[in-house]
Amino acid sequence: MTWLIDGHEDLAFNAVVLGRDLTRPVAEIRRAEGEPPVHGEGMATVSLPALRAADVRVVLATLFTAPAAPIYPYGYHTPEEAYAQAMAQLDYYHALHDRGEATLIRDRAALEAVVNGQAPRPGLVVLMEGADPLRTPDDLAEFVERGVRFVGPAWHATRYAGGTTQPGPLTEFGFALLHEMASLGVVLDISHLADEACAQALAAFPGRVVATHANSRAIVPNERQLTDDVIRDVAERDGIIGLVCYNRFVRAGWTETDGKVAVSLRDLLPHARHIAGLVGARHLALGSDLDGGIGREHVPSEIDTAADLPALAGVLETGGFTRDEVDGILHGNWLRLLREVLLDSDSA
Repeated sequence: MTWLIDGHEDLAFNAVVLGRDLTRPVAEIRRAEGEPPVHGEGMATVSLPALRAADVRVVLATLFTAPAAPIYPYGYHTPEEAYAQAMAQLDYYHALHDRGEATLIRDRAALEAVVNGQAPRPGLVVLMEGADPLRTPDDLAEFVERGVRFVGPAWHATRYAGGTTQPGPLTEFGFALLHEMASLGVVLDISHLADEACAQALAAFPGRVVATHANSRAIVPNERQLTDDVIRDVAERDGIIGLVCYNRFVRAGWTETDGKVAVSLRDLLPHARHIAGLVGARHLALGSDLDGGIGREHVPSEIDTAADLPALAGVLETGGFTRDEVDGILHGNWLRLLREVLLDSDSA
């Protein structure tokens, strides 16, 4: 069985905000929460034991915050609140590292120790999803010092950019943030950028670009997927596109009333083939987004917990990808990029 790198999981949000003890098996988390969980985020699929069972050696682990809303009462009202929430999540990752339950990957040496089995626990590369925790772009340096290596400027719209369901351009803060990111060697995640903001960011940002969790808009035509032009732009920057497992992004027209059984991992194949056909399989990877505001009931039928993610390997192989291409999608392509963007330990 090949090992995995998952390009997108909201681990700290689930632990800090929802109160999930990710050191416990998923079954215990579910029993503690009941069915369905009262928080409305869906049934848990992710825990550190489940990641170990799948041999997920590295996760791009998010700092996820969102504006307060009637359906999102734990959101922030001010930039200061967003900053405090993100710092609490970053504290959580540091605590996992300090307790030996995960490895916070801040440089190339830590990455190599994790992927070569010298650190038998999941490695975490920190990704800020939505930039509102940065009270100004100058705050980025503090987050980078504490381990952030990727930033997505938007989720919904932020003070930095238009985002999902809230279209718009980059703001003045957004352009300033891209400048800071480039100067600090931070990777840009375009997954949630609105089309106008995405086009501006691709034109303005000179650094590395990825879409940690997005599928093809040609297969599922909604704004959260990538157009062919954007896919080509990411590939031209030698970037990565992480296939996401949310059923609504996997199969066009899916709704919760269709049920989990209506979608299979095989439904990811049209996305994978389309992207690979445009730019080659070296730009494809995994960005599951398991437990990212969704739960067991919202992901393909083969996935009960994160421990089932290796099933994607067989689907890709029977779907026409070579063994080398499958290894690249499940870990090799993320690994290549991480080796290139993480600094040596003496300069980190």
